[in-house]
Order: sequence, then structure tokens, then C-alpha cells
Amino acid sequence: MIETEVDIDTADGTMKTFIFRPQTAGPFPVVLYLMDAPSIRPALKDMATRLASAGYYVMLPYLFYRGGPFREFGMSDEDMHARQELMATVTKANIVGDAEALLAHAAADPAAAEGPVGAVGFCMSGGLVIALARAMPERIKAVASIHGAWLVTDQPDSPHLGLDAVTAEVYFGWADNDPTAPPEHVPVMREALENAGVRHTIDFLEDFPDAVHGFAPAGPRYHREASELHWERVHALLRRNVG
Repeated sequence: MIETEVDIDTADGTMKTFIFRPQTAGPFPVVLYLMDAPSIRPALKDMATRLASAGYYVMLPYLFYRGGPFREFGMSDEDMHARQELMATVTKANIVGDAEALLAHAAADPAAAEGPVGAVGFCMSGGLVIALARAMPERIKAVASIHGAWLVTDQPDSPHLGLDAVTAEVYFGWADNDPTAPPEHVPVMREALENAGVRHTIDFLEDFPDAVHGFAPAGPRYHREASELHWERVHALLRRNVG
């Protein structure tokens, strides 16, 4: 496995990005791997490595770059407060510019394949990958939202709105016990996807009541069965549409 660290210039600053790809000859399909609120840490890098080992060029950008240089966060009250402030700097509008910068970098790397792109998001970025699918239908062909937060809101940019433009196949790994995405929002999202004709799968994990928000990465909320299900779904999704 090859891991590289690059600084990518965007309209808003310099975005630290970690790239993972197999050592074998490429090119490999590109997957944008968007961080959750706890930010980039060893657990998320391990997940990006696992995905890349299946034959992908995985890009893990530090989305909080508008608020300062890259850093890893701990569990102190100070760090948690800092993360909350930084989350406000990442929006469904500016994530599109970030993705364009990431894909421009990939286009200049012989190890990255041209063509369809996948996007996987966790927690706060579960809605961001939907925004990318809406804004970049010509490139984004597979999207996975894993314990995504705030997927149905009363805002005009809510992820469940404007789905007619989406050409990607979409997967949701939806935790049963998640205050940021309550169960009553599942049928709202499903109806919106069906009305827009979007190919989709929603795994509402009611069979895993202990799988709470944050079940996928290693950590205090990790739930092995639910996490392995998300891996199975994501690999199949990417094979169908990107790989």
C-alpha cells in the first residue's frame, strides 16, 4: 500500500489530503473519502487503506482546512468545542469546490483513472456526498452515506431535495438509534429518491439496535456487524458503478 500526503490548493486555502492506493500498477478508480466530525485520525486512515487495497485511489481530505492547518483532535472539551466551530466551515456549497480541486489533482496523477468517481461520507459528510452527486452528476456515479447526519432538514439545500439531477447509485447505512437522522426521516428520504428515479438502497439498521451513530470506524461506538455490512455494501456499490 502506498500512502502519500499532499497539499491541494483551493479557492479558500490549502487542503491537506492523504492519498491511498495499491502498490501494483494502476490506474485505479478514484474514491473521495470524506471525514466525519472527529476528523482524520488513525481509525479513518485504516478504513481508507482497507478500501484502497481493493483497487481504488482513495483521497481523504482534511475538510477543516478553512479554520487552520491540519491537526488531530483529542476528546478534551476544548477539542470538542473546536470541532463544532470548524464543522460550520464545511458546507454543501464549498464542498463542490473542494471536490473539483481533488479531482484536478487526481487528473494529473497517472495512478488515478479517468471516468466515474465514487464518494463515501460519514456523519457530517453523509449529506455532503449527496450534494456532490447533485452538483457533479457527470463524474460522481456512486455515493455512500454512512450514519449520515442531518439528511432531512427544512433548509433549501437539504440532502433529500433536488435529487432529480443525481445519476449516481446511492447507498445509506442508516443507524436505528441516531438523533441526527431519526427513523421518521427514512421514509421521507426513500420517497424523495423514488420520486427522482435515483437507484438506491437504504439499510435501516433496526436489526442492530446497538449500532448507534458512529458505528463504522473503530472507536467507542464501533459495532462490528453493522460496520462489516457497510463494507459489503460499499464494495458492491463501487464495483457496479466505478470499479
